Amino acid sequence: MKENLKDLNLDALFIGDKSENGDIYKRLTNKLIDEHLGWRQNYMPQDQPIMKADEKNEESFKTTVAHMEDVLSDLSVRLRTNSVPWHSPRFWGHMNTETLMPALLAYNYAMLWNGNNVAYESSPGTSIMEEEVGEDFAQLFSYKEGWGHIVADGSIANLEGLWYARNMKSIPLALKEVVPETVAGKSEWELLNMSVDEIMNILDGLDGEVVDAVKAKSARSGENLHKLGKWLIPQTKHYSWMKAADIIGIGLDQVIPVPVDSHYQMDMAELEKIVRNLAAENTPVLGVVGVVGSTEEGAVDPIHKIVALREKLLAEGIFYYIHVDAAYGGYARSLFLDENFDFIPYNELKDVHQEHGVYQEDVEYITEEVHAAFDAISKTESVTIDPHKMGYIPYSAGGIAIRDKKMRNIISYFATYVFDKDSVAPSLLGAYILEGSKAGATAAGVWTAHRVLPLNVTGYGKLEGRSVEASRRFYEFLQGLEFDVNGTTIEVNPLTEPDFNMVDWTFNVKGNKDLVKMNELNKVFYDYASANKGGSYDNEFITSHTDFAIPEYGDSPLEYVKSMGFTEEEWRRADKVTILRACVLTPFMYDKDNFAEYAGKIKEAIQAKLEKSLSEVKF
Repeated sequence: MKENLKDLNLDALFIGDKSENGDIYKRLTNKLIDEHLGWRQNYMPQDQPIMKADEKNEESFKTTVAHMEDVLSDLSVRLRTNSVPWHSPRFWGHMNTETLMPALLAYNYAMLWNGNNVAYESSPGTSIMEEEVGEDFAQLFSYKEGWGHIVADGSIANLEGLWYARNMKSIPLALKEVVPETVAGKSEWELLNMSVDEIMNILDGLDGEVVDAVKAKSARSGENLHKLGKWLIPQTKHYSWMKAADIIGIGLDQVIPVPVDSHYQMDMAELEKIVRNLAAENTPVLGVVGVVGSTEEGAVDPIHKIVALREKLLAEGIFYYIHVDAAYGGYARSLFLDENFDFIPYNELKDVHQEHGVYQEDVEYITEEVHAAFDAISKTESVTIDPHKMGYIPYSAGGIAIRDKKMRNIISYFATYVFDKDSVAPSLLGAYILEGSKAGATAAGVWTAHRVLPLNVTGYGKLEGRSVEASRRFYEFLQGLEFDVNGTTIEVNPLTEPDFNMVDWTFNVKGNKDLVKMNELNKVFYDYASANKGGSYDNEFITSHTDFAIPEYGDSPLEYVKSMGFTEEEWRRADKVTILRACVLTPFMYDKDNFAEYAGKIKEAIQAKLEKSLSEVKF
């Protein structure tokens, strides 16, 4: 299907920093609410209203309404006072930003129907929407036979990814027990290194009852979990992976962090070394996780190299499942898909982006390596993607996609009171997911956003491009920036050139060689640039922070630390470097004039916060 929106104006799709499109939002909200009220009134019009007009005149009715208004007024005060202004160009912090108006409208509207997408009979409208969203996810990652669905968040999606890998890895052992002729002649090592395609081909040739018997003897039985091998994840991993290994029964001892390089991308030499050392011990690799948009650095792992290494090792009888944690960066793949949803070659990328107005500047911000990484996602088994991050959709909306729809069968459960295995209904979503009851409103929000903005360069690609360009403007703004605080010079040191749209940096007093003191300065600055000390709604500059500590990151930050004049000995003494972090999701600061207007305001706010910070940290 070809989707190409000419003259798409993204500014029309947001409420706006100063509610510039508030009138549109209110008009459409009222229109949709009126349609819902009419829907109620028109169902069985011969039925008389249950609530009579006289009741609304009763004192208890009026008192109850007044009480409800009082509570809602209190709610409004609390939210207006204690919420962060993520809609503002002054917000350069956590993964929060202006959300798409069509997604908000759809979400609010669909909530009135209170759909529960676990079962088609409960929510026929939004269940079909979620099925179509799953097809969107598969198309975004070029999974030709793929499937996907919405989950609560990336943590649940990551757990499902590990669930798929665990069950898939265990199927050959179950085949040997139930239908040994299908894997005749294979050693246990060979069984534990069968590819996903080989396993699925065998299952396709078995009838349903036999497949159920095989599943019963797979990892879900609790048998052979200790044989399935190690789960390899980069040091930049999200904390949810440890939870997933715990919950899924693999165990934390089976999780091996793979070192990352000074750009916070998985070190491929280290990955191959780990895999080969494990193979030498007859320990299989359950799977490898590549991250596309790490939560602290926005780094993109070389997925193409992880795939190429697997192809090389497969010739040696070694196979591992690949899951891509693209919770943050997944939607950015729309930057690389043309109106026919074909992946754009790198030598054409700049011209296509200029043709569709993806960037304001005549430049290509995406490197060839990052382009290759996004391209290779199509050769992996599963992907985590979060609409509530770079999809600009309200929380909570995570997602997962799998390469082959038939993979669903290895994790499926059919509860007869919720859905019928033999049903002809278009969706049996609840049978194939981890969660139970789930909001149909979320599916409506995501579905609507995807219909307004196609997941290619003509739609979402433009929105992702704004974020990428804004991050570059902020990165360049920080380069060489200095502040004079009562005669003390404070330097700004950006971490790395962003792969995507995350910008990290530190402040340091010029000439300071005490890393602990520098860390303290950055932590105190963060306190003032957050709700801790700076407040929330009335804060003039808001950012986020993190620690790159040796136990988690090893020596990957050492090159950065040395670039600021610290010794390796000092790095080991401090044991960490405290980083300030901006997730640049704003859809407005890509524009050079908009950025120039706010750059001065941001600089003034930083100056004021540094003055307060330096009064507390003594150098």
